[in-house]
Amino acid sequence: MRIAVLTINYAPEPIGIGPYSAQMAQSLAARGHEVTVIAAKPYYPGWRVDREWRGGWRVSREGGVRVVRCPLYVPASPSGLKRLVHHVSFLLTSGLAALRERMRGRFDAVVAVAPSLMAAPVAVLAARSCRARSWVHVQDFELEAALATDLLGKGSLLARTGAAVERSIFRRFDHASSISPQMCARLVDKAVPADRVSELRNWSDPPAPPLASAPDYRRDWGLGDRIVALYSGNIANKQGIDIIVDAARLLRERADIAFVVCGEGPNREQLVRSAEGLGNIEFHDLQPREHLAAMLACADLHLLPQRPEAADLVLPSKLCNMLASGRPVIATAAAGTGIAEEIAGCGIATEPGDAAALAAAIAALADDPARREAMGREAVLRARERWSADAILSRFEADLVALAGKRGQRA
Repeated sequence: MRIAVLTINYAPEPIGIGPYSAQMAQSLAARGHEVTVIAAKPYYPGWRVDREWRGGWRVSREGGVRVVRCPLYVPASPSGLKRLVHHVSFLLTSGLAALRERMRGRFDAVVAVAPSLMAAPVAVLAARSCRARSWVHVQDFELEAALATDLLGKGSLLARTGAAVERSIFRRFDHASSISPQMCARLVDKAVPADRVSELRNWSDPPAPPLASAPDYRRDWGLGDRIVALYSGNIANKQGIDIIVDAARLLRERADIAFVVCGEGPNREQLVRSAEGLGNIEFHDLQPREHLAAMLACADLHLLPQRPEAADLVLPSKLCNMLASGRPVIATAAAGTGIAEEIAGCGIATEPGDAAALAAAIAALADDPARREAMGREAVLRARERWSADAILSRFEADLVALAGKRGQRA
């Protein structure tokens, strides 16, 4: 088949949605399909486009995939209005790119990855122009996340309009998927027929052992034999990472526990300032993806904070790699949420916003190496059972081929 994938995030972005969009496209290409990706210039998680990527559109061949990179506006401080302009700019530039690619030939299927939902109509129009089938894959309910993190005023005209537009966009796709059962249920709540919704979770295979050339992070960061509680990833509003600093403050007398925050994002400077004077927490830049296994291995346990308002709006993509590393996960997630259910038996869920509960869970695991080891073993099994890349991507390809076989049959 000839397949187009529209996604604002794409490799070489090292974390978040980008690596998954890239592996999805490259997997389809490896299975014999002709795949074209329309993506933004890499900007995440630092919210900046490096000098080497600046300029106009760029076309390259990467991993068997034709990749069209589109210029876009990237705000240094992504407030609500600036984010809106950011997505509008990608809507316009990706629309022009899709028009050019459509002129090169017809597609059999067009896949849009949300975010950016605002650019998703480009995928619908591209599909309908050649009677192809359309599929939207929701990694993040960005409108609800914006409301949860106060980027948009709840009940405002902009929020109400956004909700109506969101429902309208989802319903125009022939099929919709998301990354957890709870998020699939939200698609149905947004008036997408249940028979058009499927789960397409993010994937992970147990990472290969660290390369001989990989850094020894415990040595290089002076962690010694302390119990390391690691957070790695984006540092932004919806993560609620400030609770890690609060927990570190509560455990500042525990010389045997070290907190490590490794990442980038718009809230990093503020987070570093809030930790001033604490000797048990340190901050590092995001590490190269090829060193991911070594970095994850330096942890004794992983931290996965989330704000309560963002529960079940996203299943963080970093979770599968945390589990695959064979370390227990402590998440701030209420009972019954998707994250709490995912880590049951291989981690601990504490109430969001409760720094004392988080600190107590960290201390409990720090004092119980046998429990950490047992949870770590279960984490690896969980990753293999639920996040096998080959099984998930093979099922996705089969479903996409089946959907494309209904070409021209509009519901």
